[in-house]
Amino acid sequence: MIKVELIQNPIKQEAMAKYMKNQFPFAGISAPLRKSQSKEMLKESKTWPIQEVLSEVKRYYGLESREYQYIAIDLLQQNIKRLSYEEFAPLFYLVTEKAWWDSVDSLRAVISRWCLVNPEKFDLVFQHFTTSENFWNRRVAINLQLGYKEKTQTNYLQAAIVQDIDTNEFFIQKAIGWSLRDYSKNNPDWVRKFISETPHLSSLAVREGSKYL
Repeated sequence: MIKVELIQNPIKQEAMAKYMKNQFPFAGISAPLRKSQSKEMLKESKTWPIQEVLSEVKRYYGLESREYQYIAIDLLQQNIKRLSYEEFAPLFYLVTEKAWWDSVDSLRAVISRWCLVNPEKFDLVFQHFTTSENFWNRRVAINLQLGYKEKTQTNYLQAAIVQDIDTNEFFIQKAIGWSLRDYSKNNPDWVRKFISETPHLSSLAVREGSKYL
């Protein structure tokens, strides 16, 4: 089994950590170089037993340098179609582990893709995240249908937004605006009507959501 050990780049470490508010140590590896170093491992992972994939995702996510969390997410993305709900759901805790917008949004993209492949489980996944007390989980729920276009279920989108409409957390309000803006590309009339008829939407959410209207 191939294992990735990133080569440290001290020149870029400080700048990359600073960009993320110095919350995490970085190896100093750019995304293209990271992907180059992990390419063969990701390719090989498609032949691993699922339990090996899950184990390696958790192992990489637990390593210190931030780039290893990105590798763990890439590994999940590479094998997402192979995972059952019973195999995938135990990894949902990663959303709130070492949480910041970069990892949360990347994991959200993986979860969203899994739901497209397994639409019969969408409600189960949505309920898991939207009922959480942790705002990062609820951000996932709000943005769970990003990129779904005509497959967007507006009842879920509306429910996630309304639940957090008065939440002052910046990342929640940004998520609300982001979800509305994305859906407005496909259904501007629905978004326009929702914004006009929904009281208490923050100025940030309205501004972001109205960008393409």
